[in-house]
Amino acid sequence: MSRRQNTPNLPSGWKWVPFDEVLLNIIGGGTPSKSNPSYWSGYIPWLSVKDMKTSRPKDTIDHISLDAIENSATNLISPDTLIVSTRMGLGKIVRLPFETTINQDLKALILAKSVNKSYVEYWYISLASYIESLGTGTTVKGIRLEQLRSLKLPLAPRAIQDLVVNKIEELFSHIDTGVEGLKQAKAKLQQYRQSVLKDAVTGKLTEQWRAQNADKLEPAEQLLERILDERRANWEAEQLKAFEEKGKIPKNDKWKDKYITPKEPRSLEWLPSGWTNTVTDQVFSFVTSGSRGWAKYYSEEGALFLRVGNLFHYNVELDLRKLQRVSPPTGSEGSRTRVQEGDNLVSITADVGMVGYVPENFEEAYINQHVALARPVVTIMGKYLSWLLSGDFAKEQFKALQKGATKAGLGLDDIRSINFGLPSLQEQHQIVFEIESRISGLEKLAKEIDDKIQHASKLKSSILADAFSGQLVENHATEETAEQLLEKIHLEKGQAEQKAKLAKKKPTARVKKMKRRPILDVLMESKKALNVDELFELSGFQGEVTPEVVEEFYQELKDVTATKGVNVTPVKVGNVKQGDLFEYKEIKPNEA
Repeated sequence: MSRRQNTPNLPSGWKWVPFDEVLLNIIGGGTPSKSNPSYWSGYIPWLSVKDMKTSRPKDTIDHISLDAIENSATNLISPDTLIVSTRMGLGKIVRLPFETTINQDLKALILAKSVNKSYVEYWYISLASYIESLGTGTTVKGIRLEQLRSLKLPLAPRAIQDLVVNKIEELFSHIDTGVEGLKQAKAKLQQYRQSVLKDAVTGKLTEQWRAQNADKLEPAEQLLERILDERRANWEAEQLKAFEEKGKIPKNDKWKDKYITPKEPRSLEWLPSGWTNTVTDQVFSFVTSGSRGWAKYYSEEGALFLRVGNLFHYNVELDLRKLQRVSPPTGSEGSRTRVQEGDNLVSITADVGMVGYVPENFEEAYINQHVALARPVVTIMGKYLSWLLSGDFAKEQFKALQKGATKAGLGLDDIRSINFGLPSLQEQHQIVFEIESRISGLEKLAKEIDDKIQHASKLKSSILADAFSGQLVENHATEETAEQLLEKIHLEKGQAEQKAKLAKKKPTARVKKMKRRPILDVLMESKKALNVDELFELSGFQGEVTPEVVEEFYQELKDVTATKGVNVTPVKVGNVKQGDLFEYKEIKPNEA
């Protein structure tokens, strides 16, 4: 069932009209051949859908040459022209301050000069969701030009259009100022969040607590010794299990020599009292990543398949709003990438360094190849380590490792290479408590800010709805109604069509020899009324037809019609104007 555009009753003097009524033309575009590099090394902006992210782009991504324009379907579009998308991103409209060209998915709207462009632009924005709903197509949605032309425009008198635009811009300016303030406040929350995480892992956050509980805390050096002993014991248990599964019994202890001793930490001079230097390789029992090819295991039901989109920056909770499920393979491949309580998950490609923590009683889940799994030796340290990895303290080390290896992603060895200060288990628990009590307050404030920003967007929509139903500004009597404005637009459209027609005319050999003559002289010598085509030819303008020559002709004709004695008679068929006849009648002295 097709949707219908809402067309409420309008104030007196307004009129609903098809959009086509105020359009002089719709200009399409095209894409120059990609096989010719010279076409794409010019200075002329070339606009495509990807450039329409804002209503006022400062430039375009691509630029083409004059040769590209001559050898493709694209056209030069004048500055300040409204451009819309007819494929992808339907309902978007931009207005560029510079001359540009466009691709085939965009259309340039050439409006009658009698209409306020901003009025039309805001009206189009108000219909964005409706225009989007008109889109058809399976892969990429698009709308037909007939649909675009037939959109209903609430045409107000020009004076009212100007008032409406001024009021919209005044109200939008207040809203935008408020939104900018909200965004700055949200940015400050993010800075505070980062500061909290930095203070947490450098001991500042628990400085007072540590001083009050110093005599109750286990020295971190002892904790680290226990972790290293347990790390090796876990490895040995895994090796013995592997022997058992193969039905083998080790003859001696030489197999223990295969244990890889973890990295030594770099000394950190700022360590608080009771902390010790360590490196993530010492506190993780193993680090791995998911495998490729899991798409074949995707299913509607089954275990969770955790991906980069399930991780956040500066927050260790898993984002479970968008889930993919799998029926995992049996065997070692499935068990290796299955997560457990306390595991740290880290994004290692694309948006690297996002972290997630696997909580207690989490359902069966696996990771994909873009996520690393780092399992703590001591499970209860998992939460502390996840906060450590999520903050700038670790991110700065990640960046240094990326730069040093000249690579885009993180390697598993990078995750083992983060140097940090290790506090006692008691202080780790207190640090997690201090972080999360503060973060929860920040999350609440951020949610309130997001709600206010969303409300501002709805408020703009409400303002536009009022604007184009005639309720935003007072509707007072004007010298010109929408009906009269429409007549003026029709005259303008007719003139534009005539200009286009003249510009297409090819001069004959006889016409080429004719010299340019003043239009007034031609009228004074003629014994009959002349139409535009006849005047254009007899005045010698057709000898060299260019847009500039046509414009020059119409400017002279406009001046001539203001001369005394020149009469202009409309030619109509029924009630539809077909053109004008121009005639000069000498004014007698007693008529002057």
